[in-house]
Amino acid sequence: MNLDQARFFMVEQQIRPWDVLDPKILDLLMDTPRHLFVDAGNEELAYMDIELPIGEDEAMMAPKVEGRLLQALDIDENDNVLEIGTGSGYLTALMASLGKTVTTVEIHENIQATAKKRLTNYENIDFQIGDGSQDWPDGKEYDVIVLTGSVSETPKAYKDKLTLGGRLVAISGNSPAMAAKVITRISNQEWEVESLFETDLKPLISSNTNSKFIF
Repeated sequence: MNLDQARFFMVEQQIRPWDVLDPKILDLLMDTPRHLFVDAGNEELAYMDIELPIGEDEAMMAPKVEGRLLQALDIDENDNVLEIGTGSGYLTALMASLGKTVTTVEIHENIQATAKKRLTNYENIDFQIGDGSQDWPDGKEYDVIVLTGSVSETPKAYKDKLTLGGRLVAISGNSPAMAAKVITRISNQEWEVESLFETDLKPLISSNTNSKFIF
C-alpha cells in the first residue's frame, strides 16, 4: 500500500470519525509521517487502528486516541509541554510542532535513544530519563502536561505543575473501566475536569512497581 494513501485513510476513516475535527490537528496528522516512528518492516502497521508494540513490552497508542488527546490539549505556539513517556517519539513530534517547547521524560533509556534519533529535526525538545509516574520535580510549571500511560488516580503533583489555564490529559481508573480526562487549572486551588472517552490503557511504569506503561 502507498504510505501516503494509508495516512490519508487513517485520518479520514479512523481519526475524523472519532470526533477529531480541528483542521489544525487533522492537517498535522496528515503532514507527519507516522511510519517514520516505527521499526523497519512495520511501516504499513503504523496506520492501522492498533496499539503497535515498540519494545520493552510497550506500545504506541492507537492513532485515533492520539488524535483525540491532541485535540483536547489545544496546544498553541506559546505553550511549554511536559510529556511523561516519550515512547516512539510520534506524539512528541506532534506536540513539538504545535508548542514552544516539549520536555519529554522516559524511563527506558533504549526506547528514548531510538526516539531521539527520529526527532533530530526538532530543536525544541528536552529529553530526560527517569521515573515520572507520580511527579517530575524539576521546579517548573507547564501549560500542557500529558501522561501517556494510565494512573489509578491523577497525581496532584501534576495538577499543581499546571500554569493558570494549563491543561493536563490523563487516563485514570482501574482496568477495564478507565476514562480519558482533560483537567484545566482555573485558579490556584481549582481545576475543571472534562471527560473525553472511556478506554483501557496500561499504567505508567514506576521504578517502585512491576507495572507497565503505553504511549
